[in-house]
Amino acid sequence: MPEGPAPAPVTQRLRVRYAKRGRLRFTSHRDISRAVERAVRRAGIPVAFSAGFTPHPKISYTGAAATGVASEAEYLELGLTEPRDPARVRDELDAALPDGIDICDVVIVPPGSGKPSALADRLEASEWRIRLDGVAPDGAERAVNAFLAAESVEVERLTKKGRRRFDARSAVSAMGLDRRAVEASDAPCAILRMVVRHTTPAVRPDDILTGLRQVADLAPPSPPLVTRLAQGPLDPDTGDLADPLDPDRNTQPAGDDAGAAGGAVLGNPGAASADAVSA
Repeated sequence: MPEGPAPAPVTQRLRVRYAKRGRLRFTSHRDISRAVERAVRRAGIPVAFSAGFTPHPKISYTGAAATGVASEAEYLELGLTEPRDPARVRDELDAALPDGIDICDVVIVPPGSGKPSALADRLEASEWRIRLDGVAPDGAERAVNAFLAAESVEVERLTKKGRRRFDARSAVSAMGLDRRAVEASDAPCAILRMVVRHTTPAVRPDDILTGLRQVADLAPPSPPLVTRLAQGPLDPDTGDLADPLDPDRNTQPAGDDAGAAGGAVLGNPGAASADAVSA
């Protein structure tokens, strides 16, 4: 057993929404976690550590986007040994991180609200934007209609356990052509918006593009540009995504300055990002 005093206990937990933009979209999740750990130390945030021979900072990640995909809605959780104003943590951590990893929102996790997995349970679906350069909007719309009309669209993907076939259609809650974005674009393209449920196995944007190619021979001449706009609870009636941090924000005690500061949202998690990235 390692000798020495036990690590300081966690007295406060913070949930953080951050964005992955620009060139940082090509950074692996491991490199992003290293950058966050360095930024936490640089900002002087009193993060708690695990016990054992190789203590690790108590930072957990949920629902991370793949390398090469931009995102406006990535989430992590910090365990702190001392209470901190979430607005201060947001500003100091954002200043310490490299450009392209931007802290958007920080809220206090109410005591007794469950383990970090409670946040993962709220991330039921993601909203995606996919830009297809060189694709005619009318052709993309016909492909979308064919995909949505199909009862199932089986695709195949190579996984760690070998090739697997699964239905990509059942995971898509909504999909359509964003004509307003197409009209504002700087080059001929089609821009798709879709809401995809988090399933097992996970259905990714490239799986849906494979399905569009199967049902309508939609084959973009250049790599698609993919951005996750939001992820959170899915309203079965409206099909909209809610902010997964709202339950924490709404349970802050009245008059709690720290909680009020943590409830300030910087930007809409469902707003369109200025970054479009190569999938």
